[in-house]
Amino acid sequence: MATDVRGPQSFETAIVSGTEKVAEFIEPRSKVQRFQSMLHQTPSLVPLIVLLASVIVFGVIIGSKFFSAYALTLIFQQVAITGIVGAAQTLVILTAGIELSVGAIMVLSSVIMGQFVFRYGIPPEIAVICGLIFGGLIGYVNGTLVARMKLPPFIVTLGMWQIVLAANFLYSANETLRAQDIEDKAPLLQFFGSTVELGGAVLTYGAITMVLLVFVLAYVLRHTAWGRHVYAVGDDPEAAELAGVKVKSVIVSVYTLSGLICALAGWALIGRLGSVSPTSGQFENINSITAVVIGGISLFGGRGSILGMMFGALIVGVFSLGLGMYGTDPQWTYLLIGVLIIAAVAVDQWIRKAAA
Repeated sequence: MATDVRGPQSFETAIVSGTEKVAEFIEPRSKVQRFQSMLHQTPSLVPLIVLLASVIVFGVIIGSKFFSAYALTLIFQQVAITGIVGAAQTLVILTAGIELSVGAIMVLSSVIMGQFVFRYGIPPEIAVICGLIFGGLIGYVNGTLVARMKLPPFIVTLGMWQIVLAANFLYSANETLRAQDIEDKAPLLQFFGSTVELGGAVLTYGAITMVLLVFVLAYVLRHTAWGRHVYAVGDDPEAAELAGVKVKSVIVSVYTLSGLICALAGWALIGRLGSVSPTSGQFENINSITAVVIGGISLFGGRGSILGMMFGALIVGVFSLGLGMYGTDPQWTYLLIGVLIIAAVAVDQWIRKAAA
């Protein structure tokens, strides 16, 4: 006869091989706990909610002008570079690492593309390929130092940031290649600055590339063995190693791909500016980390969605455009973004309790 247990807790009784099993008690879950668990399973939901709320609030404050197709697509244009670099940063942070050299890799790759054309007369197509390869090589060096020499990611990429930054100024001699010269001799370098108009919406190829890149990486991370290995390495590298994951190879591949994406961002940067400037984009390492944190990706690794990173970048864009259209001091943007960063980390800690 089954034992009747009464009280605030519910139970389930299982029968195994004709033998009665001890009642298994299940703690009832509150609505807050269920919501917490839902956010844990879908980490991009929080930044999506914040993004939609921000758009609605600024739309109410500013009016229909903010909801125009041009204004909303302008946000995508403004955050395209941050979104592409943020994708590179996301891959590394998912492995519980950090990439402080992303901005420097991006700028030096763009300088190489431009200088190879104007200094050495190399065809633009070859110059672009060389820039992409160079970005991937720097990422490979970072990954090798982290994975095989067991050096801390923060120290490796901090040092590489200084090295690449110095190399950028030494190689370019601080020379800016003018937009008119590039347009005349190598228009391919400005490809991502070209626009497509759909109704009242105007999108650059750079913005379209950001969205496509994010969706492709989202699919790869969720539906391929390599993507699952990235999450496994970030969550628990020792357990992943025991499960047969080649942890070192995964880390090297992540940093290499990150460098390649940064070089792609360098090409997009030329299109955004129209010129090749060795002093541009120096703060993209900070901007990318900001997008990642606001996007709900855990800095402890192993949890988060690259879609959340894109939402995080768009949130920054919405705040920048909205406050600018409202006529406030630009410093308010930094203040509110700082609040969002701290709030995002606090929410991440709260959500992580759902897995405990």
